[in-house]
Amino acid sequence: MRPLLLLLALTACSTAPPRSPELHAQQLARDFLILDGHIDVPWRLYEQKKSGQALDDVGLRTEGGDFDHPRAVQGGLDAPFFSIFTPSEDEELGTSKEVADGLIDLVEELARAHPDKFTIARGVAEVRAAAAAGKIALLLGMENGSPIQGELENLEHFFRRGVRYVTLTHGQDNHICDSSYDERHTHKGLTPFGREVVRRMNELGILVDVSHVSDDAFWQVLELTRVPVIASHSSLRHFVPGFERNMSDEMVQALGRNGGVIQINFGSMFLTLPANEHALGRRKAAADFATEKALEQEGPEVEAFLKDWDLAHPFPFADVTDVADHIERVVRLAGVDHVGLGSDFDGVGDSLPTGLKDVSQYPSLIAELLRRGYSERDIEKICSGNVLRVLERAERFAREFAGQR
Repeated sequence: MRPLLLLLALTACSTAPPRSPELHAQQLARDFLILDGHIDVPWRLYEQKKSGQALDDVGLRTEGGDFDHPRAVQGGLDAPFFSIFTPSEDEELGTSKEVADGLIDLVEELARAHPDKFTIARGVAEVRAAAAAGKIALLLGMENGSPIQGELENLEHFFRRGVRYVTLTHGQDNHICDSSYDERHTHKGLTPFGREVVRRMNELGILVDVSHVSDDAFWQVLELTRVPVIASHSSLRHFVPGFERNMSDEMVQALGRNGGVIQINFGSMFLTLPANEHALGRRKAAADFATEKALEQEGPEVEAFLKDWDLAHPFPFADVTDVADHIERVVRLAGVDHVGLGSDFDGVGDSLPTGLKDVSQYPSLIAELLRRGYSERDIEKICSGNVLRVLERAERFAREFAGQR
């Protein structure tokens, strides 16, 4: 290039306006692989099927819900863990395995219906291959270990079907461990069978997910596991004191020492105390009304009561900055290698924060992290690198274990 032209080019570069965080974030969302630890699309479809409704075709844009393919592409989402969720009552009914298999069937049907858009991924290599092919990799995470139904053979069955993490329990104590939501704490942590489950998950290459478990169960899992663990959709107790479903500072630090990752939940009640208190107050008001009137908890009269209650008590939504606050505290406590994204899209109703209402809006969180000075390298770790590292470690341990047998 001639000297004068070179000078003009350099001058143009030096005076070009800096890229806005929003534009920069959109580019990074396209460039980086984004993995979300918990999206409840299968349960959304299962409930529609159970009620006789037409199923949302999430391969196309949908009117409702937080996830569909066009919005996922817009937000840069590459690898959602679709939640294979079973309600606590199915354990007592003995129907957990049947429900879980039905949910996996729905995910497989989705992948078959849109082979150009989705593929089921069973490991890190398949996630990367899907991204390279321009497809969304559907990973499977089982929310509630109830479908194991006391048989390690069932754990192996679900591994063969593609499950790559298991949240040991959900809203109530089960046959594996105690729940953070259940005040009984029946087993004071893991059951003897739960200990077998953790060991076998390590051997198979299934990640242990400590979201939903009681504090006792969390500490016992860390003593037992030989592989880093995840919290697939949890946030920090520091911001919501007394909410055991979130993790304490000490637990986050211990998770970091274990090499694991906490994936921050986007639900407002997980993020701020006002939103949490509102949600608990709403639940109590509905229960008190139903008791006073001798009504079923989910009947039309209670629904009508809640509509009026909601009008009188507007929900205090969290904001995308609150999600960034949780990420930032994990970074301070344990380091940037131990935090990721676990939105709980399609699982937390209408409580999602301003700026993160669906899967199209991951760039708004990336932009907030850029404004706070996070490097591109660190943002890539938060978007997917940290969880992929843990999953690779689990895969390697399973191969090593298989080679020793």
